[in-house]
Amino acid sequence: MSVRTYNRSVRVGNWIEDICLEEDTVKDHLERRERGELLIQKASKLQGTILKKTDLSVSVDGFVHFGDHVMLMNEEAQDQVVTQTDIEPRQANALSVSMSESKMHEALKFSGKCDVSSSKHLEPNARNTFVICSTLSEGVPLGTPLVYGQHFCLRTLPGIGGDLMLQSDIATFQQSAKKSRKQLLSCVEETPSYLTHWKILSFDPQIRMETEGLPVPANQKIIFNHCKTNQDLCVISDFMVRTPFGREYEVVAYTELNSHKAETEVNHWIIKTGHPGDPARQATTLPVGAQQ
Repeated sequence: MSVRTYNRSVRVGNWIEDICLEEDTVKDHLERRERGELLIQKASKLQGTILKKTDLSVSVDGFVHFGDHVMLMNEEAQDQVVTQTDIEPRQANALSVSMSESKMHEALKFSGKCDVSSSKHLEPNARNTFVICSTLSEGVPLGTPLVYGQHFCLRTLPGIGGDLMLQSDIATFQQSAKKSRKQLLSCVEETPSYLTHWKILSFDPQIRMETEGLPVPANQKIIFNHCKTNQDLCVISDFMVRTPFGREYEVVAYTELNSHKAETEVNHWIIKTGHPGDPARQATTLPVGAQQ
């Protein structure tokens, strides 16, 4: 095996090709930097778009409304570490959308079929902020309170969010979650169908029938149920998935019951909205007809 014992100043072999190649490499790097195509520039651009802070809708009456911008949050279902003084609290995580890393740095918004996971990043942004939308068959006006048992769709934000819809379907050998192999969740650009219909149930099964038709409270525990398969939104804390934003929990549609036939913490979610004291414009979040 030959060993190169000379430097670039020694003109032997294809010396002119080596010099031209290095000059072209530098020239290409400078041109890509001017066009903003370097990976570090794309990462910075991504920080200013997809990860840019968003505002949640302000819940004046304490309920969730159609058209509200909300987050879905869950407390991590993990073993609590007992110390001599206290018990370590469970950490919260938020439902989030992500694309493949190859598309993430090129796209200006979420597009195509996107994965869903649960992130520790709790700052509202285009990844974890969703819009409560009515189904095509109902056509509920914006500002109308969402009630228990009512069908609705969950969309990502328009613009950067891509206006995608959260959907799920029965798990098969060809279509299931990567790690747990349970019912897959994804955000798609397709038109609304029964696969994208969801409903809210009371987290307490003993009063579930009594709460049917009542407004859904914001910032309180609920069950997020898929209408077609009757499976609940679930965080699988035993399985981590890789995303362009780091390792996050896998999220599926799966109902986990305890010995009392009640859903466990992995199925308990909170529809987080803003509060009247938050620095957001309340006029854009008041029910239709209440605005002056």
